[in-house]
Amino acid sequence: MTVDLSLSTLADQVGACAVALRPLYELIERHVLAAERLHGDDTTVPILAKGQTMTGRVWVYVRDDRPFGGRDPPAALFYASRDRTRDPEGHLSGYAGILQADAFDGYNRLYLPDRKPGPIVEALCWSHARRKFFELADIAANARRVKTATPISPIALEAVRRIDALFDVEREINGLSAARRLAARQERSVPLVGALEGWMRAERVKLSRHAAVAKAIDYTVTRWPSFTRFLEDGRICLSNNAAERALRGLALGRKSWLFAGSERGAERAALMYTLLGTAKLNDVDPQAWLADVLARIADHPVHRLDELMPWNWAARRERRTLAA
Repeated sequence: MTVDLSLSTLADQVGACAVALRPLYELIERHVLAAERLHGDDTTVPILAKGQTMTGRVWVYVRDDRPFGGRDPPAALFYASRDRTRDPEGHLSGYAGILQADAFDGYNRLYLPDRKPGPIVEALCWSHARRKFFELADIAANARRVKTATPISPIALEAVRRIDALFDVEREINGLSAARRLAARQERSVPLVGALEGWMRAERVKLSRHAAVAKAIDYTVTRWPSFTRFLEDGRICLSNNAAERALRGLALGRKSWLFAGSERGAERAALMYTLLGTAKLNDVDPQAWLADVLARIADHPVHRLDELMPWNWAARRERRTLAA
């Protein structure tokens, strides 16, 4: 038998779940913001307004220490907002550490040396830099465009090849300790980066400032210290893919639900994405975890809420299975 439920009833149920689960969201928030290094990114979310939708944002900050051998569990923290205006300053107001992100200007005040509680270290994403060259060197995509195709840029092709060599090194050292990663980079990546910089600057002086490939080069060389910070710290990743992966589910789901019904709805979505995303990062079935947590959380002691975190919940369940 099927029961038709109104949209408002379903929304109320999600709202009630969000209220019950907020203590776990806050525990995940504290866990994420205690990290030595964060990945940050954002995406658009249409939010229903008077007779129209406005373009809101959903932000994600990911803690994942596994690439440098860290043992703390990974987690993804989502926030929702009306726009992009100075939001990272509020989200990260108490944070001091490394931030891996794109070159969005809204992060700039976080990097000021006199910032309290301390400056955040900027580490830019080589995937973003590579993408700008790849779009100018994508032979397959260019072939599909036919009449509107532009000539493949040999400089862009060479830039992609050189950046790919850096990613080859990173694949081999993923999961090693920060010290071992740094040692490998000093030996293998430093010469590659030095050659890349010299080649880019030499090619840039030959180009018009209006050339598309010149803009791709400028994006990288004008921010060179932030792009090359991974050569100084083994905890830093070459890319910001951890944050982009966390947002992928939202981007796919957005095609189904189209828009958030209100700002409060967007905030509830951010809370639920935090819980679901964190469960997935820890290889926990989100549905099984949430069903069990919702059945237990009302009677669960407040001082033992950490037992319900996905990684602790999974460990306890495994121990019970083994004991049985």
